[in-house]
Amino acid sequence: MAGRDTTSAVMTWLFYLFSRYSDVEHEVLKELGFVIGDSDEKLSQYEILKELRFLKACICESMRLYPPVAWDSKHAIADDVLPDGVSVRAGDRVTYFPYGMGRMENLWGNDRFDFKPDRWISEMEQGRIKTLKNICPYKFPVFQAGQRVCLGKELAFIQMKYIVVSILKRFKIRPVSSDRPVFVPLLTAHMAGGLKVFVQER
Repeated sequence: MAGRDTTSAVMTWLFYLFSRYSDVEHEVLKELGFVIGDSDEKLSQYEILKELRFLKACICESMRLYPPVAWDSKHAIADDVLPDGVSVRAGDRVTYFPYGMGRMENLWGNDRFDFKPDRWISEMEQGRIKTLKNICPYKFPVFQAGQRVCLGKELAFIQMKYIVVSILKRFKIRPVSSDRPVFVPLLTAHMAGGLKVFVQER
């Protein structure tokens, strides 16, 4: 489930967001042209996929707005005190809410509801992204944090990049319906009814 349902949910929302923000999709295509060009062979190379920094920023921004796990819980094995001074007793359940955290103004600013991959960019060099911001995982806990950080985090990014690039290079994806999709926050969050699309060859 961790490596299948979550990544498919992320990519569903990402393609929906690309359909709403065609300027962002255009920037991703520009990056693909520069890094990969027409070479399908490069697409399967780990180091090449790592170079797709703007696409990674898009994936992160999509997960901020539509996290594949909308809420999660931990159980305390011993008495503890949280950083804000709240006492936690052994056996207590502590739940956190990535979906809500991704929409908090004090964490993400006035434009928190906007899909803005640029918020993840740290440094540019000669018109290209040199580095992305190292966002604190306790602010963006999609992959959890600390000793419980997701072991498959980097694999998930590579998988999603490979699949998204494989589709974007060949096809333009547009939703059938103009209605705003519904976010369903179950154990693994998903889009109600899935994303029905028109597919056009580029």
